[in-house]
Amino acid sequence: MATTADFRNGMVLEIDGHLYQMVYFQHVKPGKGGAFVRTKLKNIRTGAVLERTFNAGERVVEARLEHRPIQFSYVDGHFHHFMDQQTFDDIMLTGDVIGAEQLKYLKEGMECEGLVHNDRVIMVELPYFVELAVTRTDPGVRGDTASGATKPATLETGATVQVPLFIEEGQVIRVDRRDDKYLTRV
Repeated sequence: MATTADFRNGMVLEIDGHLYQMVYFQHVKPGKGGAFVRTKLKNIRTGAVLERTFNAGERVVEARLEHRPIQFSYVDGHFHHFMDQQTFDDIMLTGDVIGAEQLKYLKEGMECEGLVHNDRVIMVELPYFVELAVTRTDPGVRGDTASGATKPATLETGATVQVPLFIEEGQVIRVDRRDDKYLTRV
């Protein structure tokens, strides 16, 4: 158990069965009445922001989270199977735990990071930079533009990114998955 004196940004609290990460807190001591702490909390699963006020000295439950390396193995239709790199256990997760924006870059054998609470993976974080092969793109024609031209390319996982004209099918490229941006050839 923690009190409001232990509050810090990044702290994770368990409130009403949900996990919230503290984004902002401020101790307030009005001229009249007792002190209190005003906070902004972000739901770890949904990303929704909750504003909540705690009385000074109020006890809260601090959640213990652990980051573990996990490796993506395969998909069996409904579940995505990962292997815990420390215990070699099979972890079955649904697509909503991973997130739709990350699923389009998930590749077999990819090493990820799992956020674990009570021996259960509650969130998966892929690497920021992924290396994927280009499976389909139109041929680039020289002289089409003065500089900086791009074309769409479909990657081996099904994601589509804009690449320079000189990229061809079969080449491996590095992509920043956070903003779907081509970085370089590998």
